Amino acid sequence: MSRPGSALAARSMSGSDWLLLILLSVVWGGSFFFAKVAVAELPPLTIVLARVVIAAAALHLLVIATGRRMPVEPLLWRDFLLMGLLNNAIPFSLIFWGQQAIASGLASILNATTPLFTVLVAHAFTRDERATPAKLIGVGLGLAGVALMLGLDLAAGLGTHLLSELAVLAAALSYAFAGVFGRRFRGRPPLVVAAGQLTGSSVLILPLALLIDRPWLGANPSLGVWAALIGLALLSTALAYVIFFRILARAGATNLLLVTFLIPVSALLLGVAFLAEAVSAHQLLGMALIGCGLAVIDGRPWRMLRAAT
Repeated sequence: MSRPGSALAARSMSGSDWLLLILLSVVWGGSFFFAKVAVAELPPLTIVLARVVIAAAALHLLVIATGRRMPVEPLLWRDFLLMGLLNNAIPFSLIFWGQQAIASGLASILNATTPLFTVLVAHAFTRDERATPAKLIGVGLGLAGVALMLGLDLAAGLGTHLLSELAVLAAALSYAFAGVFGRRFRGRPPLVVAAGQLTGSSVLILPLALLIDRPWLGANPSLGVWAALIGLALLSTALAYVIFFRILARAGATNLLLVTFLIPVSALLLGVAFLAEAVSAHQLLGMALIGCGLAVIDGRPWRMLRAAT
């Protein structure tokens, strides 16, 4: 999942828009829950392959059903491959690998740093999205939250748990690069872009999964894992894209950024309720700092305060 860029002004949101936003947070937050179930029996690259192939097939069917056609330009498919690498293949692989050792809730909190990294990447590689002092303050607050969460593991030494957390942070950085790279698809039908990038990531991940995981050698997954794979592909990827673009069209990019605040909450609740995961005090405090940083970057609290005075 990649986040949209900021809009100049937020549109008002209707009740149905809020319901869609909450639904999107649940299906995206659910991806961490589904992944945690799947990594118990399957290697990460196999899970990535199942997710992108099934989701790509579903979106291609949707493209056909809506009367659109996939493009044939070679350069555009090159861009789809690169977008699939940055937005799917790399981050999905890193997150699923990381979730072999860390809880789904913690992974979702760390993944919520994507907008923080996006501010820095956009500042470095674009001319029209330079970081303002307020955004840099927000990045500082968010990174302080990350440092708080990683601090105890770093003090304990470089172990699997810390490496897994760093892998999820690297995935967030990859999403940030995808967000900036994706600017070149402006004007293209969003569902076509989504189908194209998932097709590209399927092509990239297929040989790696076959060479490294050799999934045919493993035991047949349980029914619960099959259900998790279907959930990852159809709910947390294909359906999530449909909801994402619907909210984007109806409420705008700035309002859509609110989902960043809701995804960790959904993932934490699912992990606690169904996976018996525990959440530590320093993780909650770190999430609060990341949330404050996102709020500063979004700017919505300050606009509300100015409107009230």
